[in-house]
Formats: sequence, structure tokens, C-alpha cells
Amino acid sequence: MSLGTTLFLKGAEFRYPGASENTLNGLDLEVRAGEWVAVLGSNGSGKSTLMKLFNALLIPTQGLCFVDGKATSETDAVSAIRSKVSLVFQNPEDQIVAAVVEEDTAFGPENLGLAPKEIQTRVKEALAAVGLWERHKAPVSSLSGGQKQRLALAGALAIKPQCLLLDEAMSMLDPSARKEFLEIVKKEHDNGRTIVQVTHRLDEIADADRVVVLKHGNLRWQGMPDEFLSLDEKLLAGMGFEKTPAAKLRDSLSARGKLSASTKPEAKSIFEALTCL
Repeated sequence: MSLGTTLFLKGAEFRYPGASENTLNGLDLEVRAGEWVAVLGSNGSGKSTLMKLFNALLIPTQGLCFVDGKATSETDAVSAIRSKVSLVFQNPEDQIVAAVVEEDTAFGPENLGLAPKEIQTRVKEALAAVGLWERHKAPVSSLSGGQKQRLALAGALAIKPQCLLLDEAMSMLDPSARKEFLEIVKKEHDNGRTIVQVTHRLDEIADADRVVVLKHGNLRWQGMPDEFLSLDEKLLAGMGFEKTPAAKLRDSLSARGKLSASTKPEAKSIFEALTCL
């Protein structure tokens, strides 16, 4: 059973003060409870603005944004919305607020006004989930970049949100740390959390339920990850993307009749499919 939350945009537009054009243009989009949606787009396409709408950090200048049926424009609903939806930024330094690991993780639950015992429980659970419990007394300054990003995720998990918003949260990580972070996200999705993930790396979208592509603030394309990675290379290039090596290999083997076209375009799935021939 999903514990996730539903996000819904109806004709949502947003224009920053002083700007001559909208950053988002009349978006109609629904993210279903428990769904994992990967949001793609070039710089300036409106991806980060979209995430801030979903967390009520920004309010649409036109149209509406709903979180579990509550409009983000309703001032008295904002606290409830932010207790359900946690946002993890690209740079962990933007959201780390304390000098000690456990104190930083406790910041969100403390703001919810929870009892000290409940805060301790949530801090331990969140740090354990990201593999940092053994460092709970450590200075934040002693953590590596990958560990700081996991700490930022722990802070988000500690409020027990129904939805995680990841705004290129893996873009500053090395391949090993990115893989570890992605595994944590997979577990949270398996537990029923809604995931909305902004990324520019197509190798990070394989586990998503749906891909949404933004271009110049408009919804350019949406569908399954396999569908997206099976698009014509010229069409992908027109959206600013290039097929992953795994997708190219899958297409090549499929064209030669050595692999099913429905094989997931990732190295592990291709290897498993070939060994079953």
C-alpha cells in the first residue's frame, strides 16, 4: 500500500519578479501517489521551479498547484504540505544547518514540534537508512561530499515525508556515491514514497515509472523510461539528449534479432537477457 502523496498542477504558470517571460507555461501535470517521476530538461527549462512549486516554496502566478488536494496558495495549508513533501537540493551545503550530524538531522523534526523521544527515534532511523548512523556524533565538516548529500537526504527523511523531491541531488556525486544514493532512493520508493527526481543523466531514469521532459517551461514529452530511451536519436537530440550506451547496445542487438526490444536498457538487464538465450 502506498504511503505516497499526489501532486497536481492545473494550468500552472510561474514568472519570477522582473522577468519578461514565464519560467513555466500553463502546465497540467499529475504525479500519482507512490509514483516515481523523472523530470528531464536542459538548463532553464523550469525543472527547479517545478520542484519549488510542489514544495510550496513558490506559488504559481497563474493556475493552481495541489498537494494531496490542498492548494499551495492556501497559507494555512503550507505547513501541512511541507510535512508531506521534502526537497533535497543539488548542493547539500544549501540545506545543512548544524555542525553535528545528528543535530542537523533533528532540525526538521524539531520544527514539527515533536517530542524529544520521537525526534531521537526519527534521527536514528533516518541516519541508519542512509548509512550514517555510525557517524551521528561526527562534525558535519568531517564528511565527504557524498556523505553530506546523504546527510541532506537523512534530514528530509526524518520528517517522514510522503514524497521526496530530488533536485539534481546526485549531480555533484562521483559514480560510486551516486550509485549508493540511488539505491537509497529505490528503497524509499519500494516503501511507497512518491519520488520526483530532476536529473540530466539518462542512466538514472531506468527505475522511474514515468519520464517528463520540459523545454522552455512547457511539457514537451512524457511516457515510460523505456519508451523515452527507444525514441529516434534525432528526436532525442532535439530535446537535448543522447541515448545512453546501454540503450544503443540494446537497440543494436535488437535490430540483429539477438535481444528483445522490450529488454530494459541497462547493462544488468541486457547481460541477463543474453545469458538466457
